[in-house]
Amino acid sequence: MNQIAQKMFARKAADANTRVRVGVGVVVYDEKGRVLLERRSDCGWWGLPGGRIEPGESAIEAAVREVKEETGLTIRVTRLLGVYSEPSERIVTYPDNGDVVQVVDIMLEATIVSGTLTCSSESLDLQFFEPGCLPLEIIPPARVPLEDVAAGRVSVVR
Repeated sequence: MNQIAQKMFARKAADANTRVRVGVGVVVYDEKGRVLLERRSDCGWWGLPGGRIEPGESAIEAAVREVKEETGLTIRVTRLLGVYSEPSERIVTYPDNGDVVQVVDIMLEATIVSGTLTCSSESLDLQFFEPGCLPLEIIPPARVPLEDVAAGRVSVVR
């Protein structure tokens, strides 16, 4: 793991001062059944499109907005994959401001409706991968949900 990724995802214990942030992660499939991953500009590792749920926004609205902002694609959410909150895997230190948060992610599955794949400032690269041939450098918060999807597990709560 590179130094930035090590700092972002180093195992830490949550304490009373750790803030919780609720977000969405989206497993986007193309017409060939490949999974969209983004190489993140903050750490250089691959992850799923997604981000925080804003006040007054539903998880589905946040998923559609985040994917559009990060990839240029318009999606249709097809199902809930799970909710992930395990602190040992989901404590993140943001490199831009040093914030430490426990991320609770609602993971959704989606298909592409329209748009042209375009990198945002949050992404170094966007690429579709065969589900059985994912890159090794996947950020820890995305790794377990992708493993669950590959194993056919849905409606997971961790």
